[in-house]
Amino acid sequence: MITNQFSEKLGEGGYGTVYKGKLSNEIYVAVKVLKNFKGNGEEFIIEVRLVGFCADGFRRALVYEFLPNDSLEKFIFRAGSKRNTLGWKKLQDIALGIAKGIEYLHQGCDQQILHFDIKPHNILLDHNFNPKICDFGLAKLCCKEQSGV
Repeated sequence: MITNQFSEKLGEGGYGTVYKGKLSNEIYVAVKVLKNFKGNGEEFIIEVRLVGFCADGFRRALVYEFLPNDSLEKFIFRAGSKRNTLGWKKLQDIALGIAKGIEYLHQGCDQQILHFDIKPHNILLDHNFNPKICDFGLAKLCCKEQSGV
């Protein structure tokens, strides 16, 4: 119901398809419908803020906050006259935000999280163009004592 019969597809990844949804007149969400998911959910640790989940038999969906400015990849590589320029200051702020996010994953968590797939497609931008690292499908958890990391 909140996705209006899955009418607006936002993207698709290894774990499922993401659709835009609406909880109320003012609250939008992203709903990831999981494909034949088997596991304990570690793959979804520290993605965009989780709002809720749905489970109906074997069908599962995760409900995330909706980030209106899409991915960095779609924003900076958008072709044609609709292309917006971010400006050097905003690009610097986004780059620093991504670096802080990676530093947090490596040093700020109880276990180090190695993303292994940082690219513009996996950086979502909120309404103020603050970056959010997403898609932890290739991520690995490591003990901080492993100095090789």
